[in-house]
Amino acid sequence: MKAAVVTTAGRAPEYLDFPEPEAGQGLQVVDLVAAAIHPVVRHKASGKHYSSTGRYPLVPGVDAVARTSDGTLVYTGEIEAPWGTYAERMAVAMALPLPDGADPVSVAAGINPGMSSWMPLTGHVDEHGTPDTVLILGVTGAAGGLAVQNARALGVRRVIGVGRGLDDLKRVAGLGAETVEIVGDGEADAAAIGAALDGRAPDLVLDFLWGGAAESAFQALANVPGNGATSYVEIGSVVGEQAAVPASLLRSRPFRLSGSGIGSFDMRRYFNEVAAYVQLITDGKVEVAAQAYPLSRVSEAWAAPAGPRPVLIAD
Repeated sequence: MKAAVVTTAGRAPEYLDFPEPEAGQGLQVVDLVAAAIHPVVRHKASGKHYSSTGRYPLVPGVDAVARTSDGTLVYTGEIEAPWGTYAERMAVAMALPLPDGADPVSVAAGINPGMSSWMPLTGHVDEHGTPDTVLILGVTGAAGGLAVQNARALGVRRVIGVGRGLDDLKRVAGLGAETVEIVGDGEADAAAIGAALDGRAPDLVLDFLWGGAAESAFQALANVPGNGATSYVEIGSVVGEQAAVPASLLRSRPFRLSGSGIGSFDMRRYFNEVAAYVQLITDGKVEVAAQAYPLSRVSEAWAAPAGPRPVLIAD
């Protein structure tokens, strides 16, 4: 079969022949409809992600919309290496049928970045009720923009988005967020975040940046008076893998620091929420920016500039 194949670490995928998937017990072979190129896919393919196997050649791709033998469109993922979802066919265990009217490209592009915030947001709602204020670090990326829409869809009153680039921040403001521009200066960024908080700690922080950006947020939070509780969720590490957490912040107020990723979820809850999120996309309650490319043009899609999420579709 044809597939996008990474032959060695650090190389872009090429459109090549690859062995057919092995349909072991409990697996079914399905046909590719659409699979998005997410940042985590690039990281895993490079061999630098914590879940990378280091085995090459491999087919990248973590999730997809596919078609079963009876014609049903399904959302699927978690393919056993060295196979992935950027192939004409894949052997899968999980197959969630899509609702009528679902757009495969939007679903493929939106589930991975959208679920990164949907899981901690709905977890907070289940445990503590709907947060009044959510602070998002890294709001100008695809995941950050969906985080704004997700928070609004769940009834969050105030969303504060932190990021770079005035044009991108204007776009995010149009989604319903108050915006804060950061410049990479720790003290200045802490002051800007603190000014936006205006004396009240957020109920929930969704951090796609970590590194120095998180340290600026910690400083801003430590300077907010009162004892309001804050849940701080680390989702991504675009700025850096390490961040120093001040002890005074941990002792001065109810403060919970946790991470959110596929390894931290109760998978039963995750699959239930995926179904809910697919319906959210289908109903148009969140908008997903995507650009489709045939699988045979994977090299072009892989090199696409920042913007709508590239999605590989069956030729």
